[in-house]
Amino acid sequence: MKIKESSTNHENKKNLERSCSEIYAVNLISGRWILSICYCLRQGRLRFSELKNMMPNISERMLTMQLKKMEEEQLISKKVYAEIPPRTEYELTEIGKKLIPVLDELDAWGKEHKKLKNQH
Repeated sequence: MKIKESSTNHENKKNLERSCSEIYAVNLISGRWILSICYCLRQGRLRFSELKNMMPNISERMLTMQLKKMEEEQLISKKVYAEIPPRTEYELTEIGKKLIPVLDELDAWGKEHKKLKNQH
């Protein structure tokens, strides 16, 4: 769901992003698929079809949209090879690779939280 740019909610989000780098970062990587794509690309460069196969529940349209967003945010780079058929590969940029330790920490935190929550 896209927030209307003239809404109070949108203004609040932008103000929080400007004043708090943590909120900026979370908003950048939030959403259902961006962290999954980062997780897949942590192994290295992958083709579109390889990404799609690693995430069978994402539609091709949604994967394309998310990859475009990630490229615009400079989290990934895209390389198109002039071949028939065309080959496109994606990989984390240097700033995108800096997310890998964050992903590891989120993974550990998530496992710990699930375990704690299941105990109650």
